[in-house]
Amino acid sequence: MNLYPAIDLKDGKCVRLLKGRMEDATEFNPDPADQARKFRAAGFGRLHLVDLNGAFDGRSTNADAVSAVLGATDAPVQLGGGIRDRAGIDAWLERGVSRVILGTLALRDPETVKAACKDHPGGIVVGIDARGGMVAVEGWAEQSDMPAHDLAKAFEDAGVAAIVFTDIDRDGVLQGVNAEATAALAEAVSIPVIASGGVAGIEDIRRLRKLAHTGIEGVIIGRALYDGRIDPAEALDIANG
Repeated sequence: MNLYPAIDLKDGKCVRLLKGRMEDATEFNPDPADQARKFRAAGFGRLHLVDLNGAFDGRSTNADAVSAVLGATDAPVQLGGGIRDRAGIDAWLERGVSRVILGTLALRDPETVKAACKDHPGGIVVGIDARGGMVAVEGWAEQSDMPAHDLAKAFEDAGVAAIVFTDIDRDGVLQGVNAEATAALAEAVSIPVIASGGVAGIEDIRRLRKLAHTGIEGVIIGRALYDGRIDPAEALDIANG
C-alpha cells in the first residue's frame, strides 16, 4: 500500500485545513519545497499536492510553490486543485507532475477527463470528495446531488489511474479514516482507490492495510504526520508489510 504525505498549499505556504474550511487553516511550513525534501528524507516515495487557493479560484494559483516542490524532490508528485480544463491538464503533466487529480472537472465535464485519460495513460486521477455520501466540488464549497459511488462508476474502463476518495467530514479533525466507506467504494469499482481524510494515527494505516484486498491502493496522510502522531518509519513498515 502506498503512502502519500500531503502538502496543501495556501498563499504559497504549507497548511492544513479543518473540514476544508479556508478560514480554519494551520500553517506548518512556509516553504513547501523544504517540506517536500523532509518527506523524501523520511523515506516517502510519493507526494500529494493540493492547490487550495486554486480549488476555490478555479485556476492554478500556487504554481510557483508547485514548481518549487517539483524542483526539490525526485519523488512522483500528484497535484489537485484548480485544474479545470484540458489546457491545465496538459500543462501540469508537461511540467513534471506525474498525475493530475480532477474533481470538479470530473463531475462537470467527464468527457474531457476521459479524453485526457486516453492521451495521458496513467496520468489522470479522479478526486471524489464526499459529504454525507454526496459529491462536493469547487473546493468543497458546493454540494452536488451526485452519489460518490455513481461518479466513480462513471469512469469504469476510462483509463483512470486511481480515485482519491475524501470523506470531508473527517478531513483535518483526526477522528480516524472512514475505512468502511473507502473499502465499499473500492469494492464497487475496478479502479484503485486512495483513502483520504481523517487519518489520526498508526492504527488507521493498519486498518487500511488489512483492507488492501478490496482495492485500496494507498492513503493520504496530512495533519497526523505534521504533529507527530504518526512515525514515518513505522507507517512505511506497516504499509510495505
